[in-house]
Amino acid sequence: MYSPLLNHINKFIDLSNVEKETLTSLLKPITIKKKAFLLEEGQVCKANYFVVKGCLRLYFIDIKGAEQTTQFAIENWWITDLTSFLFQKSSEFYIQAAENTEVIAIEHRDYDLLFSKLPKMERYFRLILQKNHQASQMRIKFLYSQTAEERYHHFNKLFPEFVQRIPQYMLASYLGFTPEFLSKIRAKN
Repeated sequence: MYSPLLNHINKFIDLSNVEKETLTSLLKPITIKKKAFLLEEGQVCKANYFVVKGCLRLYFIDIKGAEQTTQFAIENWWITDLTSFLFQKSSEFYIQAAENTEVIAIEHRDYDLLFSKLPKMERYFRLILQKNHQASQMRIKFLYSQTAEERYHHFNKLFPEFVQRIPQYMLASYLGFTPEFLSKIRAKN
């Protein structure tokens, strides 16, 4: 169960066998069914989740009552409501399974213990957060600098298999338009 995470970590830092054992003692495997929630608005985010299999999404409800997806996580990606997780405050987001999903959780109560026992893991998470921040910046840039159709084609070019995996309304929400508009784009092609 833990080998996908250990393989991912190994791309960024080296852990000894003893360090791997220490790490795995702090991990918790969770299986979540499609459409079920790991987090709902108003709850406190208790963990950071590494996706082993499946797909999760982070979203909020806007002032018009529409779901606005801000992040997806598929195999070998992390997802959490970072503000709620780090500061243990109520979340304004939902984390929902878009598919039947298996994750490895690092719970908040074990986070400081993890870093004190395995200081190398701070480097790992710093590198992951840097990549995540860069991706978020590029997504914001694309939302403001590309047409809706350009965003769809760009995303489809980068992640063609992913576009086929997730429901159309989730993809449309992530790309910043309606499912009906996405249907029109797809029909053109």
